[in-house]
This record gives sequence, structure tokens and C-alpha cells, in this order.
Amino acid sequence: MNRAVLEEFEQQYSRQAERLFFAPGRINVIGEHTDYNGGFVFPCAITNGTYAAAAGRNDRQLRLVSGNFLDKGVIALPLDDLSFQPEDDWANYPKGVFAVLAAEGYYPETGYDIYFSGNIPNGAGLSSSASIELATAVLLNECEGWGLSMKTLVQYAQQVENKYIGVQTGIMDQFAIGFGKDGHAMLLDCASLEYDYAPLPTKKYTILIMNTNKSRELAGSAYNERRAECEEALAEMQQHRPITGLCELSVEEWNQLSHEINNETVRKRARHVIYEHDRTKQAVEMLKAENYEAFGRLLNESHRSLKEDYEVTGLELDTLAETAQQQPGVIGARMTGAGFGGCAIAFVEHDQAEEAEKIIAAVYEKETGRKASFYKAAAGGGARELAGAGQK
Repeated sequence: MNRAVLEEFEQQYSRQAERLFFAPGRINVIGEHTDYNGGFVFPCAITNGTYAAAAGRNDRQLRLVSGNFLDKGVIALPLDDLSFQPEDDWANYPKGVFAVLAAEGYYPETGYDIYFSGNIPNGAGLSSSASIELATAVLLNECEGWGLSMKTLVQYAQQVENKYIGVQTGIMDQFAIGFGKDGHAMLLDCASLEYDYAPLPTKKYTILIMNTNKSRELAGSAYNERRAECEEALAEMQQHRPITGLCELSVEEWNQLSHEINNETVRKRARHVIYEHDRTKQAVEMLKAENYEAFGRLLNESHRSLKEDYEVTGLELDTLAETAQQQPGVIGARMTGAGFGGCAIAFVEHDQAEEAEKIIAAVYEKETGRKASFYKAAAGGGARELAGAGQK
């Protein structure tokens, strides 16, 4: 892949790339919609991701090309005008990184030619946008020699989503991508940003990513609506407990106080968040105890809650997850990501994975009229520079 990206850079810009960077995508194993409610999430970086080949320029021009959107051509921008432009489409993500860093006082001395190439399916809920952001942030930090920490780059990348793109995501995606570790998922406390790693049972189980091929754009979805509903629930709970996030409530406290929320929809949203937070902590304990059956049951419960209480699944995700749950060798399956399309994941015994995939694919096409795509995931490392850019 490295060689191909460098050759594509040279083809686009008629010069050699000077440096090459990579940022992974991510899946969230469990802990969905808890991040912006101050709770735990349990994501892992995957080995698919975004490559960014770059070379400096002698002027204040930024030129961007994506191998995934070659029909958009070269998007040329002056570094002195990094404002969001809808017509710039995908390029607003790397451009947003330049803009946020500039607003924080980190100005590149000159422009860049950058070629991006990703093997994350677009719109699949595997964080292709956060992957582009971290690839760009690490690229700039290394090329400019700013010495910013990965944690700082992760926080700036989240600002790109929140302040520049206008999607009120939590910090999970960027954090998982910045701090990924081979073979492990990360238990991240989104309130304190403290984290720990736990090994995934990949010696026995395949992580099967199942793509609905139903794209969803977070900015145009009900994501911000769900977040507002959680804020409404928090305001109600703060009249009874001195909390700053819904996930500070235990399941027991919630059961005592839930009747205080009169709006049934808002109550359901909060119920999902608080129970999901508890499931996430339990899931890590089950993995450490090697109780994989109990871990799988928690994945199934998570999907049911996302379907019934948070209402972010839909026919496509339900068909994939619920069909997977019924297959021999599958210990658990759930949607992953924000929902409204995108992907589901299943943990399935290695020798049963091929047969499970065939059955799930057939049922999915029959029920939805769509074809699903399948990927066998591995947990990989975080955003970084790759060696050998100058020597194809």
C-alpha cells in the first residue's frame, strides 16, 4: 500500500513525496453514545485507515487530492483563507485541521501538496473523517516540528468536527485513532481522558465487520437531536443529583430517579446511556476474566438497547446484527458507530466465520434488497509516520 500511495502522489503532482503518514479507522466494541455523556467507551483502532503522502511547497498554497474522490480533482486553497466551503466536500476535513491549528497559533510556514488514500469504506461508521483529521494533524505536527503531544492533536481534531464541520461528536473516534494499540481495545473515560487497554480475544474469534452499504452523514442525521435529548435528561437529573454527565449515575440511582423525567422519549435515551455505560465496564471485566460468552451477551444487549431505547439502528443494521446473533460460533453482535446506517460487528469463532458471513449476506439481501460488504478486522496501532517515503 505504501508504494502505491507514493506512486499515486507522484502521478498527481509530478514530484516525489517527502513523507508518508497513516491514521487508522476505528470500531467501537461497546459503549455507544456514552462518550458525549461523560462515560466509558471501548474502541479499537483497526488496520484499515488513511494514508497521507506529502511534500512541502515554496508558497502559501495548499493542494489536496484524494484517491477515493479522484473525480473531485485537485482542490487548491490559499493557506490564508481556510474557511469552510461546502463545495470543497471531503477536503473540509484536512482543511479544518489546518484552520483549527492556525487558530491555536500554529501556522505552517509554507504550503503543502498532500495526497490522501484510504481503505475505509466512506460513510460506513468506521471514522473515515477522524482518520483523515489525525493523519493531517500528525503530518503537520511532524513536518513543522511543533512537538505537540498526541493528546493535544486528538483534542484539536475533535474541534474540527465540533467547531468547523458542525457535528457535535465526542472525543472517542479521535482518541482511539491517536492511541490505538495492536491486538487491544481501549477503555477510555471520556470525562477524564484516562484510559487503559484490554486484549481482545482474537486468537479464538474473528471480528467480522458487516457494512450495510447504507451511507449516513452525521451532520444531516438525528445525531445532534439525540445529543440534545441527553442534555435535556441531564438537566432534569441535575435537579436531584450534583452531576455533570448522565454516566455519573449508577443503574441503581437511575432506577430510583427515572420517573422524574416526564418525556418518555427523553427517558428512553437516558436509560440507554446509563445501562450502556454499565455494560461497557462489565464487558472489560468479562474479557479480563476470559468469560467470552458473557462478553458476547453484553454486545447483544447493547444492540437491543440501541434499537429500542436510543432508536438509531433501522432495518439494515438490525438485520445484520440480529442475523449474526443467530449463527453458530457467534458469541455476540451489535451495530457500531453512531448508527443510521454504517456497520455492525460480530465476534465469531474463526472456523465458523466464512459460513456465518455467507448466511448473513443472503438474509440481508433478501430482507433489504441491498448487498452487504464484509471485512475481517484486526486491532492495530495509532496514527503515525511511516518509514521510507523518499525511497519507494
